[in-house]
Amino acid sequence: MIDDGRALFQQIAENVSDSIIDGSLAEETRAPSTNELAAFYRINPATAAKGVNMLVDKGVLYKRRGVGMFVSAGARDLLRRERQESFADHFIEPLLNEADRLGLTPDDLVTLIQDRAPQHSSTGDAR
Repeated sequence: MIDDGRALFQQIAENVSDSIIDGSLAEETRAPSTNELAAFYRINPATAAKGVNMLVDKGVLYKRRGVGMFVSAGARDLLRRERQESFADHFIEPLLNEADRLGLTPDDLVTLIQDRAPQHSSTGDAR
């Protein structure tokens, strides 16, 4: 997890986001504290706090005074929409551009995807 060249706080925010998206961290439940994250990943608490604050700024997490950080209602949908938009920008647009250069139609792309889809599970576990 903590080694792909991106800033640690971004990786922390993404890991918490992943837990929200996959449902292991449900809406309106307590999120890990900055100290818990720092201890788990063996990083500076300020770095963990920066990642948590990114999610607070997005409205994904909120603080209950004296209790801790919690996952906001609607956080999962918000994160899924954000990830879908990022997916489209980073994968679909380049795919469409390359398909255009190759003279492939949208129907050709659908056929290519359908031909390869059985190799992958619907949950995204197969790679």
